[in-house]
Amino acid sequence: MADEALKDLYNERVMALARDIPRQSRLEAPDASVQQVSPLCGSRITVDLKMQGDRVADYGQTVRACTLGQAAASILARHVIGRSAAELRRVREEMRAMLKEGGPAPAAPWQELEVLMPARGVKSRHGSVMLPFEAVVKALDAIEAGEGQAQA
Repeated sequence: MADEALKDLYNERVMALARDIPRQSRLEAPDASVQQVSPLCGSRITVDLKMQGDRVADYGQTVRACTLGQAAASILARHVIGRSAAELRRVREEMRAMLKEGGPAPAAPWQELEVLMPARGVKSRHGSVMLPFEAVVKALDAIEAGEGQAQA
């Protein structure tokens, strides 16, 4: 990977997000807990999700991921509270399309995810970027299925 591409990928905003990840604690009584691992790079996230109706009431996470996975988890944690299950599923699909199909970044309030757009050219990093979004959707699926724990 060329130096310029690395600078784009690991820009100052990505690095700042990775250093400042909110909601890095486990919840005491989550509706679901999910551990998600990226098989390619070994990045790992554990997500605890508490719902009130169809909206996220509380969120906790532990993140052991590369810089890009940390940045993605940081952005997700900043916006997840109060979001509906449908919106979170939509954001996951928009992120997948942004990385794999050249689609645009998700719309407000998720537009900050655009900072991860340079990762679209580095397929080996897609799994790490998608990690928090996949974990949240798995947690939503577990809640809807009446299961509180899920592993992936």
